[in-house]
Amino acid sequence: MAVPFIDIKRFESGFLDNWNAKVKSLSENAQFIGGSEVNDLETELSKWTEQKYTIACANGTDALQLALRAVGVGRGDKVLVPDSTFWATFESVVNVGADPYTVDTNPSDLQMDFQVFAEAIDKVKPKAAIIVHLYGWGTGQIESFRKLCKDKNVPLVEDGAQCFGVQWKGHSLYKDALIATTSFYPAKVLGAAGDGGAVFTNDEELASITRKLANHGRTSHYEHGYVGWNSRMDSLQAAFVRLSLQHLKSRIESRKKSAQFYYKELPKLNIQVIHPPEGYDENGYCNVTIVDPDRRPKIEAVLKEKGIGFGNIYPGAMSDQPGAKPHLIERFGKDQNARRIASSVLNFPLFAYMKDSELEEVLDVIRNGKV
Repeated sequence: MAVPFIDIKRFESGFLDNWNAKVKSLSENAQFIGGSEVNDLETELSKWTEQKYTIACANGTDALQLALRAVGVGRGDKVLVPDSTFWATFESVVNVGADPYTVDTNPSDLQMDFQVFAEAIDKVKPKAAIIVHLYGWGTGQIESFRKLCKDKNVPLVEDGAQCFGVQWKGHSLYKDALIATTSFYPAKVLGAAGDGGAVFTNDEELASITRKLANHGRTSHYEHGYVGWNSRMDSLQAAFVRLSLQHLKSRIESRKKSAQFYYKELPKLNIQVIHPPEGYDENGYCNVTIVDPDRRPKIEAVLKEKGIGFGNIYPGAMSDQPGAKPHLIERFGKDQNARRIASSVLNFPLFAYMKDSELEEVLDVIRNGKV
């Protein structure tokens, strides 16, 4: 039995009927840009994130660039970024004209290493920094990151593309962020019907700047106080995300159930499963394992032969990407953990409403393949 790495077509009963009705209504009223769907979505997202202000935008990469611009990052500025992340984190720094410096990874939780980060701040004296909450949780030292950046007057942008719905000590992980972002790419825990993103903040001035930047820098319809760009979320995407929000709790619980299955069963097959640090209630975004680099290709070959999906999130360090070389100024961390982890990470199928039989099939294929 084939098992996909991710299946985003497992909708709740009645979901597609409600979506089709919403598309019909919005189309009949030609409500395509802005309007109540976007406004209501922003209000609902603020409640989820425990942040005062939400600015919906066109995609998660734009969200990062908007946040960087809002905190004052521009041409020639220095920004610290994790060496383990998706490319959008790195390219957002370059796209606003700044220079990225990469920070190595903590091998225990696979998040940015706090000690290396602290050393980099003292040496680089950056204009800003980005921390990424990977894999559906984040670093156990998030409060230390926030405090250090506040003490050093370094705005911390939190890339939360993978962490919507994550709880830290009983509250949204976004709650105490200076400014944070998310992506509504369809494969996310909370996905749209296309691209979408959002910026969250408790700071009224940052929210105002971000909103203006996302709409051509407008201060009025034909007056532009900033050079921004068009990053408006359309009404159809907002409507889809709003419908999905109604089911998000059950989707997250379903994902967490599958994650717990892997935590229990994969170690029996001599596969190391990474757990969230203490204090986190994860959202089940993905399963994360570390296997010996010599063993990983053998497991992947067996999975591929039997039609079992898998992933490598992520297969390379940012500082090793060909596109990084013209822009990267310096990488921090002598242990090269990001590079080593990239050669070892393996992700098994995990998505909302996985069947017990699919989870058992993944194990059976590994077990019977004797890898």
